Amino acid sequence: MLRTFSFLAVLSLGIGTAAIAASSPHMALPPQPKVHPAGIPSDAVKVSPCVRTMGEHWAALRDLPTGPIYGVWQGKPVFTEIMVTVTQLQHGFSWANIRPLPGYHIDHADFEFEPHGHAGLPVPHYDLHLYYISAAEQARICPNGEPDPSMKPTNT
Repeated sequence: MLRTFSFLAVLSLGIGTAAIAASSPHMALPPQPKVHPAGIPSDAVKVSPCVRTMGEHWAALRDLPTGPIYGVWQGKPVFTEIMVTVTQLQHGFSWANIRPLPGYHIDHADFEFEPHGHAGLPVPHYDLHLYYISAAEQARICPNGEPDPSMKPTNT
């Protein structure tokens, strides 16, 4: 049962919307496509609009906020993500046997520290993205989408 939600809130929060939608009876998921992306687990639902360099985020609601979360661009999986809090790491967190979705291979990984957290997981944590596509392909994902809230300024 989807309820009305604030589209602007979804856009401004990006992936953080996933955890809010899962925990709040006042927000709902973004509109779901008619076709479920091939390779994405059947219980996963779209939890964010398209985010630049990442795509849409999909997850089983029971897995939020830490994941696994899946990136989808043009109907195809592009990454798997997990988020691990600093507290979990301090207590000896392990996630054994991280694998790509069936039929995919990991091209590269991004491991990003979020010292202040972000919407959806507002505590210090690490985002681990395991990409199935090249970094060049990743850079072309959703060029007109919402900015990736975790992107840090680079020194050029």
